[in-house]
Amino acid sequence: MDPLAKKIFKGVLVAELVDIWKPWSIFFLKKKMNTRQDFRQNMSKKFPFLLEVYYKSTERSGMYGIREQDQEKWLNSKN
Repeated sequence: MDPLAKKIFKGVLVAELVDIWKPWSIFFLKKKMNTRQDFRQNMSKKFPFLLEVYYKSTERSGMYGIREQDQEKWLNSKN
């Protein structure tokens, strides 16, 4: 097999593996955000847009108050 074909094959293989892993990674991220408030606090510092997506998706699914609980705890922990 020539070098260009090997590179193309490796690229396609990596793309397929990423495509397979993506749904699982989203599942584990959402599960961790659901169960760990300290993880959500870290997410608010590093990736606030992802935390906002999480809050909006939980509110749309009918779970309210998570955002308010987080903000209250984080405000109290600063004092």
